Amino acid sequence: MQDHKIRTYIKDVLNNMPADWVDLTTHRLDIYDEVLAKIQFLDQFDILFNNNDSKTSSLRELPTAFDYIRLGHPLSCVLEWVIAKMYHQKAEQVISFSSMTMPIFAVLRKNLLEKKNTQIIHTGNLPEFFDEEIIKQVYGYIFEVKQIESISDISEFDGSILLISQQEDICNFDLIPNVDFFINTHPNLGSIIVTHGTQNEHYISEIQHVRRRESIAMTPANTLLALKQLVAQSSIDHTSTNTEKNKANVLAAIREITGTNIKALVGSSGLSIQYAIMMGLIHDAFEKHKGKDIKIIIPPNCYGGTNDQARRVAACSDAIEVMDLPVDGGQDMVQSIDIVLNQIAEEDAVPYIIVEIPTNPRVEVPDLLQLKEVLSKERKTKNDKTAIDPVFILDQTFCPNVHFLGEDAILSTVRTIAYVSGSKFPSGGQCTAGYCVANKKSEALMDNIKLHLRLCDNEATPLQMEILAKQLPSMNQRIYDAYLNTREFVNFISTTLPEAKINFVSEALAKDGFTPSVFSLDLPTKGTTEEEKEMYKRSLNLKLIHLMITEIPNASKFCVSYGQLKGCYWTIPATSTQGTTKEGDKDYIVRVALSPDLDLEHHKKVFLDFVKSI
Repeated sequence: MQDHKIRTYIKDVLNNMPADWVDLTTHRLDIYDEVLAKIQFLDQFDILFNNNDSKTSSLRELPTAFDYIRLGHPLSCVLEWVIAKMYHQKAEQVISFSSMTMPIFAVLRKNLLEKKNTQIIHTGNLPEFFDEEIIKQVYGYIFEVKQIESISDISEFDGSILLISQQEDICNFDLIPNVDFFINTHPNLGSIIVTHGTQNEHYISEIQHVRRRESIAMTPANTLLALKQLVAQSSIDHTSTNTEKNKANVLAAIREITGTNIKALVGSSGLSIQYAIMMGLIHDAFEKHKGKDIKIIIPPNCYGGTNDQARRVAACSDAIEVMDLPVDGGQDMVQSIDIVLNQIAEEDAVPYIIVEIPTNPRVEVPDLLQLKEVLSKERKTKNDKTAIDPVFILDQTFCPNVHFLGEDAILSTVRTIAYVSGSKFPSGGQCTAGYCVANKKSEALMDNIKLHLRLCDNEATPLQMEILAKQLPSMNQRIYDAYLNTREFVNFISTTLPEAKINFVSEALAKDGFTPSVFSLDLPTKGTTEEEKEMYKRSLNLKLIHLMITEIPNASKFCVSYGQLKGCYWTIPATSTQGTTKEGDKDYIVRVALSPDLDLEHHKKVFLDFVKSI
């Protein structure tokens, strides 16, 4: 009876849900409480269920579940809620992934850190790309794999037991007492993990964090398919898409945009691609530089996902260490790189550098000729041997149109991998898929990166490829149009509020191709002490943002989007993109991102009203 009621209600929800539940990649921060992510959404969803209220207006008023859909979204929360209800579990115990292997990795990572054994049990075949030897050697995970005929063959084990089942009905679980984690996989949808028993509840946040940093949630489109299957109790109709043609078109577009002929790789998100790069390079170091330490060099204030992921990778191996690289707010990136590479050369370690150009959120570009020179410099170890040359890992999400890697490009002679978050300009905010490219100097590294992208099952989905195939050809024009809007808005603010400090590219850099459509705004402040000045500025940041989103609700949004097709997006890096960054390295400033299509005059008018109010 209860199951029938749930299915009937969910069917109504799917018929009435807001279009944003499928279409958005980032959500509003003004109705988002990170501490209560998913819980707040489901608490209120539960009330709607109890009142049998599935009206579109009611669903639209639910608070934001997660800030990024790669971490979770309304439909993934609903799917997890339904499964939990049907199997008498807590909703937080059920977590969906776009990847079939990353929930396994999440448990293995937790058990590695806790020095706990893991037994992976499966009844059918494991995914063909699940390479036990590489997972043990490169990731350091400790586990055993056991195939069984039926679940009655499961015996006692000193550690965690994972039961993996590949089946058409991904929502159908057979929960038994002596299994700790149940993972259902589906080759077209991804996977769902159920954390079983109170003794395993401390794994839940760790599994969520892997989804946040190294993978993505089951995509909204695929979650919708799973929910439709659940309510109809029928098999999934896999609408065929011209995947190979879309993939070929995407790769051709990336080749034209980047100017490099090395075949690109496309992942389910920017962080999925970054994780494949990291693990692929670590794999390469383990093979070619056995016994040598690996140093991941990263700006302490860069995007929180990048920073956090690097530190999470380092936490899993004594051979890997993260080193800070000051690059922003008065610090010179080139000088910092020179200093840290000299130090690593002395130690005869393997250097991997991750930076954003332009930097985020200060939008600074280093002297590229000096950068090339410093990265190309031959260094010596303390034993006077030639040091290992660095791999430069470039996040060029802010300016994916700039040619860094092609023949005769500025970094063509330096081992460089460049990547871009696809939820920004590549897709216009329509999907999260990201990509990476290499120059000829680093072409050999791409094989291992590809291997780990596949191993983690973090490749772009067919629908993501379809969206990129449609959006990429217009990307460079959208970038330029958005830049023109941004330049005009920046000039207006400079005139209207000259006391504010604006971080944006110079006209000269723009002529060289650096045409971002994001800038940061350090508002003027008041007060007698530094603390008073800081608190005043932080309140002023929020006052500006709330005025914008209140006065222009259809175009101005309080979220971390960038590269969208329409509108203007406002955020405070310290409380959004830098969420896991150390407090002292956070930027309590306003970051503004403009699209190619918005009412700029209206935004100017509201900003002028803000200036008059202070």
